[in-house]
Amino acid sequence: MSDVDEMSFEDAMKELEAVVGQLERGDVALEESIALYERGAALKARCAAKLKEAEEKVAKITLGENGEPKGTAPLDA
Repeated sequence: MSDVDEMSFEDAMKELEAVVGQLERGDVALEESIALYERGAALKARCAAKLKEAEEKVAKITLGENGEPKGTAPLDA
């Protein structure tokens, strides 16, 4: 297992889906289920952090009086 803090959004999401699948099947021992749940929680947090990071990078284009683009401004949430 790789370090969650170093994973890309896509890798974390893929592994999270696999963890959820294992937990939903219910064919793992209790101790393994607990470990999977903890790993899933860390993966979910990583995905949320990466989404927030991407959201903060999104900007809207601002237009000047003549309708020409003049720059960018933070996206209103």
